Amino acid sequence: MRIALVFGASGQIGEALLARLDARDWQVFAVSRMPRPDASNVRWLRGEFAGIEGLPDSVDAIFSTGPLDGFAQWYERGLVATPRVVAFGSTSLDTKQASGDAYERDIVARLQAAESRVFDTAAANGASATLLRPTLVYGAGRDQTLARIASMARRTRFFVLPRGADGKRQPVHVDDLAAAALAVVDAPATHGQAYALPGGETLAYREMVARTLAALDPPSTLWQVPMPMFRMALSLARLAGVMRGLTDDAVARMREDLVFDATPARRDFGYAPRAFIVDVWAVSTARPTSPSS
Repeated sequence: MRIALVFGASGQIGEALLARLDARDWQVFAVSRMPRPDASNVRWLRGEFAGIEGLPDSVDAIFSTGPLDGFAQWYERGLVATPRVVAFGSTSLDTKQASGDAYERDIVARLQAAESRVFDTAAANGASATLLRPTLVYGAGRDQTLARIASMARRTRFFVLPRGADGKRQPVHVDDLAAAALAVVDAPATHGQAYALPGGETLAYREMVARTLAALDPPSTLWQVPMPMFRMALSLARLAGVMRGLTDDAVARMREDLVFDATPARRDFGYAPRAFIVDVWAVSTARPTSPSS
């Protein structure tokens, strides 16, 4: 039985990865800030990067599905020996480099530094690291884009976009990301490489939102308004204390194509993401009840 250490295990990608590791009979040490009951092959460790109780001395693979900069600093300390590291970053490293928002540029700088630190530490330890960069993540009802849009639309029964929000997007399901993380472990071609992980369908931002609204129960309506009207409404929303995370640069990107090539991932580890078929559970924190419960 192989052993894995998983950071970000209670997050949206982490949960999907735990399910796949458990199904493959891996013994998993999963890190969480809060105590959680052990289950099946999963043993939960309580702590944060600054201190974690009960770490094993060595594992077959370490997976990081949470903040990359925090993981990179922890990994550099060499607390757990491993020959294999798989860590998630973000395609924001490419899409936000020229952002006019200082906070977004800082995110890019931190991602770049963290990726370099992970690769350098792995090389120094004789290990192999692979970095995975997802596009727009969905599927667990906990993402910051589609799940947030769905939450707002449930309250208002509509959602507003500026006209021309036709920039291309490739939303990627959390389970496809979990499958990718597991697939690269035994793929030598991925050693020392970073991969963009787009979803299996490219569609306009407007269409992506429209499908999300149509999946709700009851469905919500998409309203498209002129950009000046949208910016005015956004300014009022910010004054009211909402929508502050939607920056002017983020609004501008709704018209930009943020598209990535999955060919290297398909070639090196058989990456095969699904098309964007969203249902109400994919954008809701509530999970469907199993027939046996």
